[in-house]
Amino acid sequence: MARHETTPAAPTSVIHDIGYQRYEGTRLGRAHAVRALYASSLRSAFGLGRSAKAKFLPFGILGLLSLIGAVFALVRQLTGEGGGPTYYLGIPSNVGLLLIIFLAVVAPEMVSRDLGNKTLPLYFSRPIRRSDYALAKLAALITAVFAVLAAPLVIMFLGAALQSGIGLDGLWDEWREFSLGVFNAAFYAVLLSALSLLVACATGRRAFAAGGIVAVFLVSTPVASAGMEIGTGNARDLAGLASPFSLLGGVQEWVFDEGIEVGHFGPLYGLVALLLVAGCAGLFIQRYRKVTA
Repeated sequence: MARHETTPAAPTSVIHDIGYQRYEGTRLGRAHAVRALYASSLRSAFGLGRSAKAKFLPFGILGLLSLIGAVFALVRQLTGEGGGPTYYLGIPSNVGLLLIIFLAVVAPEMVSRDLGNKTLPLYFSRPIRRSDYALAKLAALITAVFAVLAAPLVIMFLGAALQSGIGLDGLWDEWREFSLGVFNAAFYAVLLSALSLLVACATGRRAFAAGGIVAVFLVSTPVASAGMEIGTGNARDLAGLASPFSLLGGVQEWVFDEGIEVGHFGPLYGLVALLLVAGCAGLFIQRYRKVTA
């Protein structure tokens, strides 16, 4: 029987030149990527570059806090009274509910969206590290919270500076009180941001993350308040450790001599606050080391 040899089929694959070219520009590197991620996260905190719906709550809260600052400044102008130590230091605790709403909206927007949409592998491909991602998000939220807290302080200071008859000595005293208020706002921004991001990164669903943040603050605050009301002696002074806001109030009392009564436990409040920030930041970074990329 005759054997028939078959010839191999001609190749059918064709390479088309569609104009793609290799990138020959400057490689900006890891530092630039981290800065870009920080800037992008800060913009997303206020809904910039997105729809008007995304801007409503962040800018609404910023506007409300600015309005509160304007009212304080106007009342001071009308009464002619001095501000006093609590004039600036009392702002973060007085607007605590608005801060909770802001954190519940912004923190999930920063981290839960990436987790839910599974876009983290795009970030971690190169050149940033996982810790870079976490620290950029944390820095962006701290900046956003500090901005909304500083807005009423600036308005209040400008109102005081424009008050007739304040004089250079009075202006210097006012600047000193304002500076203490700014430092205090920074304390609040760092601790509340670290805690909120740790809660938010636990889930990719923004609604669950927002609910978790609200629950942490709204459940712990009444517990601490009840302990300070019904407790006696050292138990009353230590009850403030149960809530982030009362914890910060204790640190404020220890550092600025204006806050909640903590007796001689001021250094303990400062240590707990420091450990809480470090612990939340460390766990937040560790969370992204375990994410599959």
